[in-house]
Amino acid sequence: METHEYTNGEITILWKPKKCIHAGVCVRTLPQVYNPKGRPWIKPEKATSEQLMDQVTQCPSGALSLKK
Repeated sequence: METHEYTNGEITILWKPKKCIHAGVCVRTLPQVYNPKGRPWIKPEKATSEQLMDQVTQCPSGALSLKK
């Protein structure tokens, strides 16, 4: 399965587009990080690592995960 990686230098967000159900939890929780119209659409440097960890655990499909 295709996986995209986005890092803030401390942790890396892994996104699996085929698993994404587009529930929008990520965009509503951290709109400064997740912008579906932006390129790249995930900018992890716009939040703290703790905020990112908290948000990723809320992803209902498991499309977002973390790598430290």
